[in-house]
Amino acid sequence: MMSHVILMALVPVFFVLLLGYAAGKFHIVDNLHVDALNALVMDFAVPAALFAATASASRREMIEQVPLFMALGVTMLLLYVAWYFAARRFAGVSRPEASLQALTIGFPNLAGVGLPILTSVVGPAGTVPVAVALAAGSILISPLTLIMAEMGVAEGRGDEMTARQVLTAVVRAITKPVVLAPALGILFSLSDLGLDALAHASLALIGSSAAGVALFLTGAILSAQPFRPDWRIAAATVASNVVRPLLAVAVVHVIPIAPDTAKVAILLGAVPSGFFGILFAVNYRLDSATAGSMVIASTGVSIATMAIAIAMLFPN
Repeated sequence: MMSHVILMALVPVFFVLLLGYAAGKFHIVDNLHVDALNALVMDFAVPAALFAATASASRREMIEQVPLFMALGVTMLLLYVAWYFAARRFAGVSRPEASLQALTIGFPNLAGVGLPILTSVVGPAGTVPVAVALAAGSILISPLTLIMAEMGVAEGRGDEMTARQVLTAVVRAITKPVVLAPALGILFSLSDLGLDALAHASLALIGSSAAGVALFLTGAILSAQPFRPDWRIAAATVASNVVRPLLAVAVVHVIPIAPDTAKVAILLGAVPSGFFGILFAVNYRLDSATAGSMVIASTGVSIATMAIAIAMLFPN
């Protein structure tokens, strides 16, 4: 029975990932220019799904998610900071590249893998925790990465990073639809207004494509990335797939949190590395191969680590 549950949770996810990877590898889709597909996923489908889920939750349900926001926010931030300083000290990479690697490792692929996995394990109610977790990572560590990237651009021009550029980077990060939608949904839920049924149905129609298309996009993006295994990739895989969920275990023992919510936090902490680092690297003309290799290795190893996490956290 348990093996059946794990297979039902993981096989569909990795099937769609491989489908996107094959489509990109065999040039059925253009894996070098995924802007349109990325816009569909990150600007429309995922934001619609996350807003509908969070705005439809009652105020009580949303308040219950505060410990999850704190637990995953602390987990991601600690790992981000640790990897950033380790990459700077031991690998000697630039600040922008260190921040992109830290983002890749610290911020799991919640939209592409976390959403379908959690909804498969706990049902439709899993959308709200994913939205809260995505908001936590987007608000806490994405702006840090954008600031470092902007600093790299300024240094390349021989300019000093100004307060205005820092503010611009922060605004750019928090006004992305995938960040703004769950944040607005959380505020809407806390206002206790309730989302109209017609509005929910309209958002759900586009949002229902979010998980599948996000997985397909992840596979297509990975198919364009060269895989260059070395000690950094091995260390990054251990950090993403082993250290992050164990760190989440430690954090939920410090932060007061309900047992069921703690299990969700740990499972989301076990989700493989996300592809935001790849997209940011491409946008800022930085090293995307290292981030891509990290995501490929983490995603492959997560077949085993996610199965172990599901079996341990949700035995029934």
